[in-house]
Amino acid sequence: MASLSMSAAGRAAGWTPKQNKLFEQVLAVHDRDTPDRWHNVARAVGGGKSADDVRRYYELLVHDVANIEAGKVPFPAYRPPCPGPNVGYEADRLKHLKI
Repeated sequence: MASLSMSAAGRAAGWTPKQNKLFEQVLAVHDRDTPDRWHNVARAVGGGKSADDVRRYYELLVHDVANIEAGKVPFPAYRPPCPGPNVGYEADRLKHLKI
């Protein structure tokens, strides 16, 4: 089975942007040492999400982050901030990139 990105998984599972934002916020509060972590996250996200739903969604997030860190996800092609000659724009942009 092919893995899905978070955005594709979210659409497939019916996650709204609001639920996704709540998911991210609640994860910051309920770390891996929190008892009943996935039940707490599911309750906060709402929308009928089960503990298994949010745990699987988290696993997709972890998979996506691992792919990004491994360089398997290309950087988007950003446009320069203003028209005109952009000599050294890419190098300058990457110099200030903090990952």
